[in-house]
Amino acid sequence: MKRWLVLVVLALLLTACGGGPVRRVSEPAASIQQLTVRADGSWSVDLRLQNYSSIPMRFDAVDLTLVLQDQAAGALKVSPGISIGPESADVVTVTLAPASLARIAIADALSDRRSVGYSLEGSVQVVPEERKSQTFTLKKRNNSLNPVPGLPGVLR
Repeated sequence: MKRWLVLVVLALLLTACGGGPVRRVSEPAASIQQLTVRADGSWSVDLRLQNYSSIPMRFDAVDLTLVLQDQAAGALKVSPGISIGPESADVVTVTLAPASLARIAIADALSDRRSVGYSLEGSVQVVPEERKSQTFTLKKRNNSLNPVPGLPGVLR
């Protein structure tokens, strides 16, 4: 009888292990890691793309609107085509010709050595491993950028 019970328990344990890890697809996120004002007035924006899923995802298209202190700064559009591992992040650089009011807001923040609030809103198209392409709508999330000491024209 004990031998039979041991075999049943072992069979149940093997069945429980057969499922493998959970393959969860979660909404990705985007934020600005660094904004650099170039000599020609354009901006170099290092956009951090975060994969919160438990599987790798390829980021095919990013279309976000950047707003600085309630002023539209411009569109961050890029087709990175990069794969980001599970629960990891990577950075892509986007060049932006900002709107004049946004340019003034950044210039003021840099000259006064103070932070500037920003938000990103738009869509991110991803392809989860072994699945079909999905487009996620990113809701407006407020954040801020601060001047970097010793690096003129750079905010993080």
